Amino acid sequence: MDKRAQILLKTLVEHYISGGQPIGSRTLLQHSGLDVSPATIRNVMSDLEQLGFITSPHTSSGRIPTKKGYRLFVDSLMTVQPLDNRAVAQLKTGFSSPNQQELISSAADMLSQLTQFAGLVMTPKRTRNVLKHMEFLHLSDKKILVILVTEDGQVQNRILMAEKTFSSSELTAASNYVNSHCQGLTLDELQHKLKQELQQVQADINRLMSAALDAAGQPEPSEKESVVISGERNLLQVDELSTNVTSLRKLFEIFERRTALMQLLDHSQRADGIQIFIGGESGYLPLDECSLITAPYEADGQVVGTLGVIGPTRMAYERIIPIVDITAKLLSNALSNQ
Repeated sequence: MDKRAQILLKTLVEHYISGGQPIGSRTLLQHSGLDVSPATIRNVMSDLEQLGFITSPHTSSGRIPTKKGYRLFVDSLMTVQPLDNRAVAQLKTGFSSPNQQELISSAADMLSQLTQFAGLVMTPKRTRNVLKHMEFLHLSDKKILVILVTEDGQVQNRILMAEKTFSSSELTAASNYVNSHCQGLTLDELQHKLKQELQQVQADINRLMSAALDAAGQPEPSEKESVVISGERNLLQVDELSTNVTSLRKLFEIFERRTALMQLLDHSQRADGIQIFIGGESGYLPLDECSLITAPYEADGQVVGTLGVIGPTRMAYERIIPIVDITAKLLSNALSNQ
């Protein structure tokens, strides 16, 4: 795409996000800053439409961006706006509590208030617990129960579907191997250590123990408060969503169940920095009308969770990205200072 087409696409996306109405060639001519003819604008718009970056909702209307157009915009064309001092000050006042759960709830509230969308915070995992014992028990043909006990007495149970049937002696050998390495280590430290050494172990046992460690690191799916959500009802005021009852129902079902959100936020936790999921491209949120912006947050230099904002695809990405970014940094500082 040449520079002229980039400028026109950027102008179109910005004006559509701002006004919510399809953008015509006359508007682009007025606001793009390009010294070209209306015919040239129309030709470039036609090319962008053929490439799949924009579309016409009606035959005689202007154009609006597609998911592909939004993706190019946020990846290459967007100019992120720095957060103003008043918004930063408002954020800072929300992170003065000494209580971790209050900090988490405050982060979700701040995200919701500043964006007028839904704020999400995945609660910190218990990654600092020191492991005491891990045991593999045979349940049925290929179903295995993994029991994880920490030094402070917490017990986690996970059920794995293995790729093959293991004998009791093989499961005992796997338990002994893990337990001989886990003394005094956290789950993260044990994962890092064993995954470096598992090459020496029989391939089937290797896969079993790797799967067990990955499963043990996942949050309990029954934990209702694994994701704190604030401002869901803000989305009822979004035109693109409020007129589509089916989409709203799906979205609020996701908020209620939380499982898909937990999986998506956990996935985002493994990435560096800001992540932007437009429409259904995440694979977890099957809603083309919504986008999610996330960022990981830390405690004492270790990533312990993820926070983010879910809203319509027609959101002011350049303004919301720094809100998510700064909220993650402030929450990280508050948790570390505890």
